[in-house]
Amino acid sequence: MSRRTVVQKRPIQPDPVHNSRVVTMMVSRLMKSGKKSIAYGIIYDAFKMMEERTGTDPLEVFERAVKNATPLVEVKARRVGGATYQVPMEVRSERGTALALRWLSQFARQRSGRTMAGKLANELMDAANETGSAIRKREETHRMAEANKAFAHYRY
Repeated sequence: MSRRTVVQKRPIQPDPVHNSRVVTMMVSRLMKSGKKSIAYGIIYDAFKMMEERTGTDPLEVFERAVKNATPLVEVKARRVGGATYQVPMEVRSERGTALALRWLSQFARQRSGRTMAGKLANELMDAANETGSAIRKREETHRMAEANKAFAHYRY
């Protein structure tokens, strides 16, 4: 990784069905071994399940789940004079969305259930309703930042 040049962000293509960039980002998080078509299938099956259970637009539920799971502050380790401090920092919107998607897919995988689509649908519906593991992770991150507020003056 070069220290001089800033890496150019690659443009993310929206997904073909819902025309949403966030869905494409979630597909990339779910994908294993480059099997993108299987990841798309999992997402769309989860969306069908969510639509059957809630009766509302699954894209709205998905976007609400991502918004609810997105952290506002996080802690970063910073070394000052031989001591390491956990310094609270605001999260940029892009990173916040990436963290939310990572947590949603991670905790969906850890859930008990038969299919990945079912587990993902349950995790997304829980996150949209302000419950679930991804929301608990966000709250834990916020608590860590709140507890280390005294070291906020060490920001870079």
